[in-house]
Amino acid sequence: MAATTNSFLVGSNNTQIPALKPKSSSQSFLHLSKPNTVNFVSKTKPVAVRCVASTTQVQDGVRSGSVGSQERVFNFAAGPATLPENVLLKAQADLYNWRGSGMSVMEMSHRGKEFLSIIQKAESDLRQLLEIPQEYSVLFLQGGATTQFAALPLNLCKSDDTVDFVVTGSWGDKAVKEAKKYCKTNVIWSGKSEKYTKVPSFEELEQTPDAKYLHICANETIHGVEFKDYPVPKNGFLVADMSSNFCSKPVDVSKFGVIYGGAQKNVGPSGVTIVIIRKDLIGNAQDITPVMLDYKIHDENSSLYNTPPCFGIYMCGLVFEDLLEQGGLKEVEKKNQRKADLLYNAIEESNGFFRCPVEKSVRSLMNVPFTLEKSELEAEFIKEAAKEKMVQLKGHRSVGGMRASIYNAMPLAGVEKLVAFMKDFQAKHA
Repeated sequence: MAATTNSFLVGSNNTQIPALKPKSSSQSFLHLSKPNTVNFVSKTKPVAVRCVASTTQVQDGVRSGSVGSQERVFNFAAGPATLPENVLLKAQADLYNWRGSGMSVMEMSHRGKEFLSIIQKAESDLRQLLEIPQEYSVLFLQGGATTQFAALPLNLCKSDDTVDFVVTGSWGDKAVKEAKKYCKTNVIWSGKSEKYTKVPSFEELEQTPDAKYLHICANETIHGVEFKDYPVPKNGFLVADMSSNFCSKPVDVSKFGVIYGGAQKNVGPSGVTIVIIRKDLIGNAQDITPVMLDYKIHDENSSLYNTPPCFGIYMCGLVFEDLLEQGGLKEVEKKNQRKADLLYNAIEESNGFFRCPVEKSVRSLMNVPFTLEKSELEAEFIKEAAKEKMVQLKGHRSVGGMRASIYNAMPLAGVEKLVAFMKDFQAKHA
């Protein structure tokens, strides 16, 4: 079926806003019978919509190319990041009238039966994806991972308790600085002097004897350093910021006291923060803890104490469904490894024209920083890549260079196109 353009009318004029259309006409959510009239066509039975336009190529289960009538760029942004195109199309089909409810997800009461079914299904699918044990609670919160830098010490320890930190990048460093306000902190290892390019040997870590917990950032988005294995705390429990590799591979949740992360890298839009916490760690918040940072409040109210980021949670739920349909996180990891290998190999085979500063054993599958031997060409590289519809390749302002974030939803074709462009760019400028 050829890709077509769907549209709807707004207000009393005939201004048309183009929209993408799911492949199957039976899954269209609007049709126009006459000017200024919108008729809704829906089915009350929930339907799993898999939307792949005829112009889209499918390789190893990863979709690429243009979608519908609107060509999409390859978005290498670190976050908010690219989302699966079939998820976007499903959300578009649901946008006006969610499954025959007569309203959008954005209009629902967060305590109504419709949204309760959405958030409960999202949690159920996430539990299945990560095989989360029953003794852990799943919280859908707000404020990003940055807010959790304060919430963690406020909930997990007293002001005179010590927390150990392994700092492998900027986000780990920020977590320490925030925690200092609410507890004692001990940085038992930092990679700052080596510009955050490695992860320490766990045997060399001198942990505080009575540390309440050990905090790590599982994947440093800015510097591209990723833990391939996790330290075992000699005291307390392990806490991990997994914002940028959450649901990118299987994780043994039972090894952690808390896993947390912002959704805007791998599993949804910005605005949702997911906290997975062992239940016995809930309920000991410091007296100064604001009500909105108290895990007990959110746990007792099933993440519905106040109005949560409803549409963002709905989008996360669609992504969880998509990841399950791909075969789960083992299959997702295989795809991510293939994309990363392709890009890192191109860098290594460039004879120094491109360089990745990160130690090979801990290079991130999600965020690939690289520089040019001739740094004066970096601006041109980014500009020319944008002309080829590859965007957001500029490195973080604190480190410069380039960075390609290749999260779950980045198709293999996007990495292949980037690698081909890199080779052409080298041929022109070497």
